[in-house]
Amino acid sequence: MAGEHRLLLDNAQQLVLVCTKGEKYLLQAGMQDLAVLDNASVVIGTDGCVKAVGHADVIRQQFSEASFEKIIDCSGKCILPGLVDAHTHPVWAGDRVHEFAMKLAGASYMDIHQAGGGIHFTVEHTQKASEEELFNTFKHRLLRMLRTGTTLVECKSGYGLNLETELKMLRVIEQARRLLDSNISSTYCGAHSVPKGKNATEATDDIISNHLPKLKELNLNGEIHVNNIDVFCEKGVFDLNCTRRILQAGKGIGLQINFHGDELHPMKSAELGAELGAQAISHLEEISDEGIAAMASAKCAAVLLPTTAYMLRLKQPQARKMLKEGVIVALGSDFNPNAYCYSMPMVMHLACVNMKMSMKEALAAATINAAYALGRSHMHGSIENGKQGDLIIINSSRWEHLIYQFGGHQELIEYVIVKGKVIYKNEGIMGY
Repeated sequence: MAGEHRLLLDNAQQLVLVCTKGEKYLLQAGMQDLAVLDNASVVIGTDGCVKAVGHADVIRQQFSEASFEKIIDCSGKCILPGLVDAHTHPVWAGDRVHEFAMKLAGASYMDIHQAGGGIHFTVEHTQKASEEELFNTFKHRLLRMLRTGTTLVECKSGYGLNLETELKMLRVIEQARRLLDSNISSTYCGAHSVPKGKNATEATDDIISNHLPKLKELNLNGEIHVNNIDVFCEKGVFDLNCTRRILQAGKGIGLQINFHGDELHPMKSAELGAELGAQAISHLEEISDEGIAAMASAKCAAVLLPTTAYMLRLKQPQARKMLKEGVIVALGSDFNPNAYCYSMPMVMHLACVNMKMSMKEALAAATINAAYALGRSHMHGSIENGKQGDLIIINSSRWEHLIYQFGGHQELIEYVIVKGKVIYKNEGIMGY
């Protein structure tokens, strides 16, 4: 029957499944064994989920061409799972290009922060911006992420710091979740910085007494859907005690714990996250040996952000040690006005070059493990029967070109597919 299935991706040179046994995540040993099929095809049903994967000749015997709404010939090309960006700050007004010049001249992150720049500069502009303005810029950024292959993205609030603006940001994220093709995991990050006029304890009390009860109410009545709670646990921002209080209160209203830790100073954030049952902790440039062991034991994902360490000239996260010790390693872009990169292919490249990850490890970290960090690996992060049909097709006979060609994804990525629908097709330069 015509239209019985939404899409056939036929006869790919390589089909990178990543997983084949429903794994929630891959540790170091599993990353070395990434599942790749040659001369393979994928079938996606009208519900947007994968119905069959296998060698092209076997798929052709099982399905008639007439049953597909669309067929894409992938001869000589590679199919990969849609990429997952496990950490971004994409809703804001007021870029900080002027601060990049300050950083290049030697100013540290905290130097700029204490001079009234950094987060506070963006907060002032975001508080003044209309919801429509924030949505339009956010939409543009999400579309750029999609064109680089990101089909599931974690999106934080955190440039409001007062309840009104935090809710404005979360409404913008909710609007995008409902209207756009991107899959979104929404994060409340009201503890991104201590607002002017308050100290950390006062800000913590406000979040627990006012922000989180309102979030619970809006979640319950279906106005917004928030998935995660985040705190910037850092010296001079929120200390370990304040962080604990906020994260526990967020967990109490049903949010996953997924927070910033051990970035600029060793704070024992990793130990805290493991104790509280955090789904993920990001940054971890200054993680302790004890923290690594605790995260491995707790199956708490480490979301490493190589672009941040690169742009802020920080110490690189200890990816190799974490992998060796059994930590679930994921990747994110940390897209924000302080580290402006939305390209997961470039993130993977930097993870390989600067953090000494292999290409297989980087791809697993940007697919199944990043999905696990968001609690979504049951439906995202690999090409397996029953999972959502989010895929990218690259115009190359080897999948590694997606990482190898630094900045080359603009030409490599030919299709981006979400729920079996082509949402981006690279038409190339007009006239050629």
